[in-house]
Amino acid sequence: MPGDPIRPLTIAICQFAPRKGDTVANLQRLGALCAQAAALDPRPQLIQFPETALSGYFVEGGVREVACTAGALANDLDDAYRTACAASGVPSVAIDVVIGFYERWRDTLHNSAAYLTIGLDDGPPVVRHVHRKNYLPTYGLFDEERFVERGTDIRAFETPWGRAAILVCEDAWHSMSGMIAALDGAQLVFVSSAAPARGLWPRDDGIPGPYSAARWERLMRDIAEEHGVYASLANLVGTEGGKRFFGTSMLVGPAGDVRARMPVWDESMMVITLDLDDLVRARADAPLLSDLRVALPHVLETVRRVQERTPLLLSYDGPEPAAADLLRGARGFQTGEFPIPEMVDADVVGRIGREEVPLMRHAMRDHGGPPSLTIDAALTEQWLTGFLREEFTRRRFEHAVVGLSGGVDSAVTAYLAARALGPRNVTAVRLPYRTSSAESLEHAQLVIDALGIHARTLDISGAVDGYLALEPDADAARRGNVMARTRMIALFDLSARYRALPLGTGNKTERLFGYFTWHADDSPPVNAIGDLYKTQVWALARHLGVPDVIVRKPATADLIVGQTDEADLGISYARADELLNGLLHGFTHDALRARGFSPDELALVERRLESTHWKRRPPATALVSHSGIGESYLRPVDY
Repeated sequence: MPGDPIRPLTIAICQFAPRKGDTVANLQRLGALCAQAAALDPRPQLIQFPETALSGYFVEGGVREVACTAGALANDLDDAYRTACAASGVPSVAIDVVIGFYERWRDTLHNSAAYLTIGLDDGPPVVRHVHRKNYLPTYGLFDEERFVERGTDIRAFETPWGRAAILVCEDAWHSMSGMIAALDGAQLVFVSSAAPARGLWPRDDGIPGPYSAARWERLMRDIAEEHGVYASLANLVGTEGGKRFFGTSMLVGPAGDVRARMPVWDESMMVITLDLDDLVRARADAPLLSDLRVALPHVLETVRRVQERTPLLLSYDGPEPAAADLLRGARGFQTGEFPIPEMVDADVVGRIGREEVPLMRHAMRDHGGPPSLTIDAALTEQWLTGFLREEFTRRRFEHAVVGLSGGVDSAVTAYLAARALGPRNVTAVRLPYRTSSAESLEHAQLVIDALGIHARTLDISGAVDGYLALEPDADAARRGNVMARTRMIALFDLSARYRALPLGTGNKTERLFGYFTWHADDSPPVNAIGDLYKTQVWALARHLGVPDVIVRKPATADLIVGQTDEADLGISYARADELLNGLLHGFTHDALRARGFSPDELALVERRLESTHWKRRPPATALVSHSGIGESYLRPVDY
């Protein structure tokens, strides 16, 4: 038919949420998804799954238990596919599969991705290629090199439809990886990733999801456009240990154009047909790969010199002859002073040498600083409600218990829980002491009424006073700690009664300042707002519709009459959050002073931050073996 692709290739991309550590259940689901793809019209020739789709990504010390050989994976997936096809009445036609898994190879463990052909009529499944991840992130959220070995090769390989290459997650962050794949003849580069979501701030680039989704889109477009190849990204979804994978898998054409993009957060499958002749057109329009092939010997020679640290010898011609100077003037070159372009804002003046020159007004204020504290509130709501749903499902709970104080943190937590689990699955518990503010009870009731959640009110005065009668000389701080720990006793006891998970309500600012009672406020096993600064909690509260009287009132722990958080801390939350954000992102005191913070503010925040690390760590244990819990014996809480 006119207009049909000349060399069509139909592929399916599946962003998948594996059940962590359960390779048997995941194989059954993966086989069923392959059968589902085989029943589609048009039927894809291949289906791509994300990194570690077989087991989940953050399995840490469990890698050795979930790892398998590529041959075993091919056989098991082939069996699961045929079984699913038979159960659904779909013919088990041959289909290619790109799938990420932890691999056992030559007695070592790797984070790998295999290209398999399963469902063949005339024989067993075929392993066409295995790529072992070259770049193992061991920083920030990641600790890969502790558990798996590096691969050292990136190669293209033959498939039934053409030539392909596979990269796994961070491999794609290094531009040389895509270059090697393209030089080896890849027409389509598969990138399988398990990329956690990061970055809540709003953007105007039109790319849905967190900041990391936009970063990944730029990476995929660069791989495709620079080398004139198709690039396909399959990213995990789901939550593991509080890290939420964001999806937004995509297919990018050889001109760097995003052909299709999948949704944020949700499991889904996308089918798209490619015209491989687009490669010819893209490479004719921008022959960058051809230029690279020609220049490659010189590039490799330069790399050799760099590796050998060969000194760079400066070489240049002398002054041009007078005739050339005349020619420069004739061609419109000018000397002397140049007018300042109108677009430059000259309000701020800097100095280069002895000359004062205009600088961009926002050069220092808006560029090069820490990430913005402004949040995309709608995205944050989706992120955190999804986190709660998945944590509760994985831990096999349906009901949540929230200590509702009448403050903004517990109100936001209750709103998120009600939207994630449904109001009937949330119980708010008010736990007043006899000196507690009546206003706090009233504000908590506003939340209960607005959400329609279950509620209990337990006066803890008798329990607290019973203990303090034995310690009549306890000062205000000790009395406040007794109240906080009594509230947590009640919350955990009620969680056992209702078979519910207690939710934490501490924000990031309080946690960094150590402004909480140890083994009390920090005890609940799930906390949706623990990585939000206080100012971000207020912004989210306004978005969620928390009653304005709660959002606007001064923050207080309500342990002592008239007490407020900011008075205790000696600094406003707005200033504290900016300072903490800067310190946590590596900005020095000099850099922060240049941004308008006083030495006294810096000293206060630094002192609180540095003196409370002990409150954010598990108990110190004397390690006398090679299997110390939490140090050597590492198993995630959700596996």
